[in-house]
Amino acid sequence: MKSNVRVIVSGGVQGVWFRAKTKEKAEQLGVTGWVRNTSSGKVEAVFEGEQEQIKEMLNWCHHGPPMAHVENVEIKNQELTNGFDSFSIRY
Repeated sequence: MKSNVRVIVSGGVQGVWFRAKTKEKAEQLGVTGWVRNTSSGKVEAVFEGEQEQIKEMLNWCHHGPPMAHVENVEIKNQELTNGFDSFSIRY
């Protein structure tokens, strides 16, 4: 069963390759959506895919790439859109 979640990751998550590594992990798992930095110093992402893939992405977000220092991960379930055909970094 597919699902769609919006995630806000806070802590030391900008300037540590968080977006690039999120994209890499999502593509590895077959998850679609996007990731971007926010003006408040957080990273925001939307993941769409099978529940097991999403669960693995969310687990990954709790630690991120090696240089990241994740303090909090907010997760909101959203309506499934099937509107993504790949995973992208938004600027």
